[in-house]
Amino acid sequence: MRYVELAGWTIVAVVLCTLAIPWFLWGDATVVTGFPLWLWWHVGWMVLTALVFWLFANRAWGIGIEPEVTEGSR
Repeated sequence: MRYVELAGWTIVAVVLCTLAIPWFLWGDATVVTGFPLWLWWHVGWMVLTALVFWLFANRAWGIGIEPEVTEGSR
């Protein structure tokens, strides 16, 4: 089961890294409340990334690094 969780977190990390650079906003001059749209994208991305990291730190810290602890191995 830990392998499925590790694969899930790996996919989340790859998606977040892919979305870090808004390729689709290059050359777009749209301005929202005085700031370019790409800047708002980064603000939203940073908030999302912070929330995902908080969730990861609380639920899966050490996955793939620390050995799996079972009831009999304590």
